[in-house]
Amino acid sequence: MNILKTNGLIKQYMKQINHKLSLFSIPVSAFILSFNLSIAQENIVDKAIEVSGMKKMRNAEASFTFREHTYEYKRQTGHFTYTRIGKNRDSSLVRDVYTYKGFSRHVADTVVNLTEKRKNAYTNSVNSVMYFAFLPLWLKDPAVILKDMGKSKIKSKEYYKIRVTFQQEGGGTDFEDVFLYWFDVEDYSMDYLAYNYFTGKGGMRFRVAFNQRTINGVRIQDYRNLQPRIMDGVNFDQIENAFEKGELEELSLIELKNVKIKTIPKT
Repeated sequence: MNILKTNGLIKQYMKQINHKLSLFSIPVSAFILSFNLSIAQENIVDKAIEVSGMKKMRNAEASFTFREHTYEYKRQTGHFTYTRIGKNRDSSLVRDVYTYKGFSRHVADTVVNLTEKRKNAYTNSVNSVMYFAFLPLWLKDPAVILKDMGKSKIKSKEYYKIRVTFQQEGGGTDFEDVFLYWFDVEDYSMDYLAYNYFTGKGGMRFRVAFNQRTINGVRIQDYRNLQPRIMDGVNFDQIENAFEKGELEELSLIELKNVKIKTIPKT
């Protein structure tokens, strides 16, 4: 075999390959950049879950008081039971139980027949309280779509900013809602969050964490719940700027009291 001829053919072939690669260099580069950003935001969320101790809540029991209700949480190997306990106007005991199998309401230990509309409303109400109580655990759910929004400063402190949307399948009835989360670049604490929701009349909320405390290795925190003073005057994706400018007003306090957490073994 003529080695010089063979080398020449190889060089010619490589030139053709390089030329073809150059035609696709921009989309390939864009794919690599997108992939790297995806890895980066996954790492930020993973780290935030780790430092918060929320991994423990994947197999745990918990209880807490929120406003006039007591909530009970149990999750083990993917199966869950969320219970809300309160009283009717006639002081009869009401238990709302939401599990991976469905929802039921019990009044004085009797199961109540509900319309689908009421059942969905109660389910969403119970699930919402549990969702916010144990963030950022849920940011790795299969329906979650993470988007890196770069870094942002709030009160002179730097944060990783992550945008969260949801796939329709597995994203619940409010899958169109959009969330923003801010994680401290140094310790990965989740100090702020915001959401733009479209159920009911819709609206925007911005939450400021306070009263951070650790219970059995899990970081629990309360929130100041704010909304725009002028509902149409705020760009949601830049809502932290409105917060800095004093364009948000306090709507309520989100406080979890008497929090108890106990981890349980995997089955």
